[in-house]
Amino acid sequence: MTSGRSMGVAVTVDCQGSTVHAVRFLHGSGPVFYACLPRDSEARHCLVSILWDHLAATENSRWQGCRSAEVATLSIRLVRGLLGRPHLLLGEYTGPAVSFSESGGTVWAALCGDGADIGIDVAGADEFQGEYPLHRVFLPAELEHASRLAGGDLAAAAALLWSIKEATVKALGCAFHLVEPRQISVYPATEGAGGYTFPVGLSGKARERFPLATSQHLWVRSFPQRQRWLSIAQWQQRPTAHD
Repeated sequence: MTSGRSMGVAVTVDCQGSTVHAVRFLHGSGPVFYACLPRDSEARHCLVSILWDHLAATENSRWQGCRSAEVATLSIRLVRGLLGRPHLLLGEYTGPAVSFSESGGTVWAALCGDGADIGIDVAGADEFQGEYPLHRVFLPAELEHASRLAGGDLAAAAALLWSIKEATVKALGCAFHLVEPRQISVYPATEGAGGYTFPVGLSGKARERFPLATSQHLWVRSFPQRQRWLSIAQWQQRPTAHD
C-alpha cells in the first residue's frame, strides 16, 4: 500500500507526437529528459510513458532495459504527496523523479533517473504584464541580470526568473507552501547549449528548512520557448532506491 492520490497507470497509453529533449547539468548528473503535449486528461500519463522509454534506453541507467510495456506488471503509478509533489511508484519501489508544468495550453514533463530531485516550470511574459508587484517577488540584482538576457523586456525577465524559482521549489518538494520567492536567490548565469545555467541559493527560513541545499548551489537550466521560458532545476540529494 502507498500513500498519496493515485493518478492512474502511466505506461499503458499509446502516445505520439512529442519530441523528447535531454539536458545535463554542470556537475555531471543526468540526463534529464523532458517533453510537452497539448493539455488534455491523458497528457501527463502520455508524457510519463514517452519519457520512461527514453530513460530506459539510456546507457548505464539503472532503469536501462525496463521498457514501459515490460514493466506494466509492476503497477507503475503516478501519485501526489501531501504538498502536491508528484511521485512515480513501481510496485513498492520509488521510481525516477518526475515533475510537471502547465502553460499556454501545454503540459510539460521532466523525468530523471539518477536519484536527483527535479522540478520543471514554464512561464510566459503575458503573466507579468501591467501592475504585477515585481518588487515583492524578485530581487533588484536578479531583475537587472534577467533583463539583459531577455533583451530589456521586463515582463520576459520576470517570466524567466519565475520559472527558475518555481522549478527550484518543485525540486525541493514544497512548492511555495514553505518557501517565499525572495528567499530564493538567482545568481548570474553562464550561457551554453542553447540556454543558460543558473546557480540558485536559499536564504532566511528557506535556508533553515533545507539545510542540505545550503551546502551547495542548486542548479537550474533555462531555455527560451518563443514567448515563454522553460526551466529545469536539479537537486542531488535523493537516496538511491531499487538498487
